[in-house]
This record gives sequence, C-alpha cells and structure tokens, in this order.
Amino acid sequence: MAIQKYQDSFADIIPQSFSNMLDGFFQDSLAGRGRVSAFLPQVDAYETEKDYQIEVALPGLKREDIKVDFHQGRLTISGERHFKNEQNDRRYHVVESSYGSFQRSFQLPDNVEPRQIQANFENGVLRVMVPKNEEKTMRHQIQVQGSQGNQSAMGSG
Repeated sequence: MAIQKYQDSFADIIPQSFSNMLDGFFQDSLAGRGRVSAFLPQVDAYETEKDYQIEVALPGLKREDIKVDFHQGRLTISGERHFKNEQNDRRYHVVESSYGSFQRSFQLPDNVEPRQIQANFENGVLRVMVPKNEEKTMRHQIQVQGSQGNQSAMGSG
C-alpha cells in the first residue's frame, strides 16, 4: 500500500458555488502580484524494503519552526515560514518566495511502527523515516482447514 496525501474534504477541490469558483480564480491569478503567496513545500515520498521516507523542502526554516505529528495512521508535517522585511533600506520589486503557515498530511499504511519514527532536518530538507513493522509486513502461509465429513471427529454432545 502506498503513502497517500490526506485531504479532510473536497472543499479545497470543489468550490461550493459559482461565486466561490470565480473568487478562487481571481485570487489565484493575482497571488503573485503585490502580495506574498502561500507556502506549500514540495514533498518527495518513497518506500524502501524497511521503511517509508518523506523528504520535504523547507528552505529558510529552522528546526524549531517545524512540527511532525503522527496520529491514527496520519503523519502531519506543519510549520510557518516568515517574511522578514526588517531592513528599512530595501525596496522590494519582486518577491517570488512563498511564505506563511503550511500543513502537509499523509495517510500511512497500517504496517508502520509509530514509536520508531525519526525526523532529521539538515540543509533545508526535512527527512522523516517511518519504519515498517516486520510482524505486519511478514507474509504468512495459512493452512486451510476443512471438515473430514466424519461426524465422530466432531464429538457427540
């Protein structure tokens, strides 16, 4: 089973009305003009024989800006990237970097070992390793039982 992005509802995908759809269209079209666009970090998720790994590009963040949570099979990575306009001698003409709060969630298969999840942040990349539980991933051959057609084998009562 693959790692799946988690979505709470279809509200983000399907607009509730035609008016909402138009509002969303114009807001998205103007997102890069005159204001800072939303921050949605890029993610690479893959599986190895022993674990699932998720790599998140978080340039400009510090370790303390990032939160990783696992609850009911869902791994959630969240945080915030701040726009720092502290220098008074700068006049920005173009701001293409994205800023703001973010949250990415992934529904993991039930064969993971949540107590052994590790997260490492280095050089602007968060790497989360989610080990597989060997007991749950091991293949077992199940012996099929059947009746012998003999009443005496079942006993009398």
